[in-house]
Amino acid sequence: MPSWHIEEWRRPGPTAKQRRTDLLVGLLVAAVAVVSLYLQRSYGSGHSEHAPPVAEQIWWAVVTTLPLAWRRRAPELTGVIISVAFIAGQYRLSQERMITTYALFAAIYTIGAWGPDRQRARTLRLVIIAAMFAWLTLSFALYHDVFKVSEMTGASGELPPLPSLIFTYYLQNIVFFGFTYLMGDAAWRAVYRRHRLEEQAEELRAAQEAAAGRAVLQERVRIARELHDVVAHHVSVMGIQASACRRALEKDPVKAVTALTAVEQGARTAVEELRRMLGALRATSAESEAAPGAGIDRIEEIAERARESGLEVHFGTYGDPAPLPDSLSRAAFRIVQESVTNTLKHARASTLDIRVRYLAGELELDVADDGHGGTGASGSGMGLIGMRERVTVHDGTLEHGRRSGGGYRVRARLPYGATAGSPS
Repeated sequence: MPSWHIEEWRRPGPTAKQRRTDLLVGLLVAAVAVVSLYLQRSYGSGHSEHAPPVAEQIWWAVVTTLPLAWRRRAPELTGVIISVAFIAGQYRLSQERMITTYALFAAIYTIGAWGPDRQRARTLRLVIIAAMFAWLTLSFALYHDVFKVSEMTGASGELPPLPSLIFTYYLQNIVFFGFTYLMGDAAWRAVYRRHRLEEQAEELRAAQEAAAGRAVLQERVRIARELHDVVAHHVSVMGIQASACRRALEKDPVKAVTALTAVEQGARTAVEELRRMLGALRATSAESEAAPGAGIDRIEEIAERARESGLEVHFGTYGDPAPLPDSLSRAAFRIVQESVTNTLKHARASTLDIRVRYLAGELELDVADDGHGGTGASGSGMGLIGMRERVTVHDGTLEHGRRSGGGYRVRARLPYGATAGSPS
């Protein structure tokens, strides 16, 4: 994504839970700051004869820390209030300097992590940090008499003591403020990356749904064209039989009756095939992938090609074969073909079992392997979508999934009783 898009992105505001957490943290930090003030007063840290009364020192401790309760709701305002209160409290020689310093760092970090305007967040943090270094420089000028070189016992003398002390203060502040600044930016970028990942995941889901929809449409197109070819065949046969009936009507009534019977059967089969076309869409831009003559009688060829690929294949036909409508025969071929293709591509199997069973008015296709179930049990693959569409068109059922003993199985049942025996 271009950098200007990154700059324009706005981080969502804090949740209700985050706002409650901030409130509790602000109150807790303010209470700890007051306790810290009394502890530092007790052992004389930062004591000065010019220090304000304890009530004022408590005020500065609270006003410098309590705004953290609103740090994520108003990060910039919180940072300004805390930085101003921090300098004011130090100017007034308040003795609490530890917890208030941590509060200042937290405020600068929050501006970087939650600031709604990135340019303004950068500018404001730099202004606050510059103000802190300006105050540090000014404090050395105002209170230089506090630093008595003669009392710095143990100094090695390698460098002048007072400049060394001042430089150390600058170095510490550079490290602390720099770390806080960078961590705020890092937190904001982490949230932005998570946001982009969520967006990309949503786009991927939408693309997958669109691809699945296109696969369904393309499969329906192929089914519709195959069915169209079958219906056209039956109508052509009906025309030929009707012509024969017309010629034989006067000379050979028996042949005429036979021809009329064939016309009747062809009409019923054509009507049945047309019924199956309902719901199947057709688009002129889609290309038909139907192989010439692909039908149930060619399933053994699929098994042979799988053997040539190195699989141990067991193929069998069970029951008494019955004449099937052409569309159903083609659907059976396609289902077995797609199942075997999935096994070869994904399953890493060594054995493949293909069984065709003619049951009472129902054709059962059973394809199983001993692989790793690579075709997936969720039914989201394009091949499974095509199989499901073909089975639905023929009012059948489809089962697929991993087998308990290992491998993957596809089983389809297609009823044919209503049209068995119809001429094709």
